Amino acid sequence: MLTIFSFLVTLGILITIHEYGHFQVARWCGVKVLRFSLGFGRPILTKKFGKDQTEFVVAVLPLGGYVKMLDEREMSNEEKMTSATQDMSRAFNRQGVFKRIAIVAAGPIANLLLAILLYWVLLLHGVIGMKPIVGDIAKGTPASRASLTTGDVILKVGDVPVKTWQDVRWELLHQMVKSPSVEIEAMRSPQELYSSTLPLSSINPDNYESDILDQLGLTPIQPAMPPVVGEVIVGGAAEKAGLRMGDEVVSINGASVLRWDTVASIVRENPLKALDLKLLRGQETIKVTVTPDEVTDHGKTIGRIGAAYRLSQVERDKFLVNVQYPPIEALAKATQKTWETSVFSLKMLGNMLTGKVSWKGLSGPVTIANYAGESANLGWVAFVGFLATISISLGVLNLLPIPVLDGGHLLYYTVEIIKGSPVSERVMEMGQRVGISILGMLMICAMYNDINRLITG
Repeated sequence: MLTIFSFLVTLGILITIHEYGHFQVARWCGVKVLRFSLGFGRPILTKKFGKDQTEFVVAVLPLGGYVKMLDEREMSNEEKMTSATQDMSRAFNRQGVFKRIAIVAAGPIANLLLAILLYWVLLLHGVIGMKPIVGDIAKGTPASRASLTTGDVILKVGDVPVKTWQDVRWELLHQMVKSPSVEIEAMRSPQELYSSTLPLSSINPDNYESDILDQLGLTPIQPAMPPVVGEVIVGGAAEKAGLRMGDEVVSINGASVLRWDTVASIVRENPLKALDLKLLRGQETIKVTVTPDEVTDHGKTIGRIGAAYRLSQVERDKFLVNVQYPPIEALAKATQKTWETSVFSLKMLGNMLTGKVSWKGLSGPVTIANYAGESANLGWVAFVGFLATISISLGVLNLLPIPVLDGGHLLYYTVEIIKGSPVSERVMEMGQRVGISILGMLMICAMYNDINRLITG
C-alpha cells in the first residue's frame, strides 16, 4: 500500500507541476485554455474555474496529463464560425512562434525548477551521509591497484571535492562516461595527502544495477558494532518476542555472535523461521524465540525483526556527516546538481544509442513505483531526493527532439524560425507517427526491463 500510495503521489506532483507550467505560461501569453487534465481517459472529477471557464479534470488513468488550448486546427468549420472573434485571436496557433516556444518549453522547465526547489530544501535541512572513509580493500581490485588502503579518507574525485560516499559514487558515474581512469585525492593521516589513479575500465556498463563501488573494490568502513539492541520497532517481531533496548545477543540457534552485522545477516537469511536467541540483559541471561517477518527488498525476500543497532554520538561524529548549506549557497548547489544530473542523463541516453551503455538502464512504471515505495519507507528526505531525480528525468525526456513530446514541437518551431514559415501539416503528421513509434519501442523496452527485474530479482 505504501508503494502504491507513494507512486500515485509521485505521479500526481510531477504531472501537476509539468502541466501547470504549460497552463500558466499559456495564460500569461493570452492563450485561452479549455481543459487542464491530470490523467487520461474517463473523467473522475470535473470542475470549471476562471473567467474562461477552464475545465479542470482528474481522469482515471494517472500516467500523464495534458493542457488543451484553443486551436483552430482542432476545430470544425462550424465551430470556427460560431466562435467569437476575440476568442479566435487567443488561439494557440495564432500566437507568434516565440510565444508558442515559451508555452511548450514551460512544462519541462517547470519540472527542472521543481528539482532545484526540492534539492534546495534538502540542502537547507541537511542530508546525513557516510564519510568517504575506505574500508577493507580486496586484492586485485581497481581500488587496490590505486594503492588505496583501509582508513583512507577520499577528498576529491577528479577535481571535485566530495563529502560523502554518495558524492563519491556520483562523481565516479560522471567520470565513467568520460575516461577510463580518474585521479583520486585521499588523506591517509592528518599529515599525509596523496593522489593516485583509479582505473574505471573494469566497470561493466551492462551490469548497471550493481553498485559501482563494489565493482571497483571500494567499501565504506564499518564501525565495530557489538550485538547490542539499540532500537526496537513498535509492532515488530522483536518487540513481540520480548526484546528490549540494551539486550546483548550472545548466540543465535546455539552459534555465538560477536557483531551486530552477524545478527542482521542471520535474520535476513531466515524469513518466517524461528530463531532461538540467548540474550544478556544486565546480569541476567535469558532466552527468547523470534520469527523474522517476511519482506521484499530490491526484489529479494528477506527476514526482518524490527530491531537495530544505534550508533553512539562518538561513532556518529566519526562516520557520519551532515551536509548542509546556507540559503544562497544551497540554491547554487541545487541548481548545479540539477544541471549536472540533466547533462548526465543526456550523456547516458547518448551512450545507449551508441551501444556504450546497456538499454537495461531504462526503467518503466513498475521500477519507479518500487523506488517510490522504498524511498518513502526511508523517510521524507529520501523521498524528496527521489522525487527530484524523477522530476529531472521527466523534464529531460520531454525536451528530447521526438515528435509528440514537447521537444518535438520545439524542433518544429526551430525549423519555422529558420525557414520563415510553419512546418506543413503533412510533415507534422508523419512526425507524429514516427514519434509514437519511437516512444512505443522505448516503453516496450522499459516494461521488459521492469518484468525482467521482477522475475530475476
